[in-house]
Amino acid sequence: MDFVLPNATSLGLFVSAALALLLMPGPAVLYLVGRSIEQGRTAGLVSIAGIHAATVFHVLTAALGLSALLASSALAFAIVKYAGAAYLIWMGLRKLFAPVPGLATGASALARHSNWRLFRDGFIVNLLNPKTALFFLAFLPQFVDVALGHVAVQIFTLGILFTALGLITDTSYAMAAGIAGSWLRGNRSYLRFERYFSGFLYIGLGVTAALAGNGKK
Repeated sequence: MDFVLPNATSLGLFVSAALALLLMPGPAVLYLVGRSIEQGRTAGLVSIAGIHAATVFHVLTAALGLSALLASSALAFAIVKYAGAAYLIWMGLRKLFAPVPGLATGASALARHSNWRLFRDGFIVNLLNPKTALFFLAFLPQFVDVALGHVAVQIFTLGILFTALGLITDTSYAMAAGIAGSWLRGNRSYLRFERYFSGFLYIGLGVTAALAGNGKK
């Protein structure tokens, strides 16, 4: 498969716009920051792997035209949107009502999730985010040059470039949050506060996801 890219000017604009969007914290960023604070930088990096595995899936569906189906079908959009919102809310409720960890053990008191669960949760959070699919539908086509042909290949190439940029920005967030988390996890007040903060954060993200795009026809 030949990789087809727009000219240097369009490519520069795409990279600049993509970085601007990626640097604005959204649900995926807030999710991985929470995981990094809870469990450290490694957990954040595993969560990033899951998030961007889902991003690659969205890239493939965009290249194959399935994002257009999602955007044109109100039922499909609603199913994906509310499934994602329900999953985030469920994560928040599970966090709020989990047994309170003992404070005597300090940093080890926080529940530690397996790498598989971290990857799975990151994947599902981003997979069930309809805004991701709609982003590829609305944003990428602006940088596709129909005259070059191979439109699906152009979308795929730009999508993979976007994913690579996302890996860089998200890794920066995870590393910074992991450093902050090293101090926070040893703070007794944070141990009391953490489950409420994380729980309501996930619930808030779920409610936001459910309300997003309600005005869309």
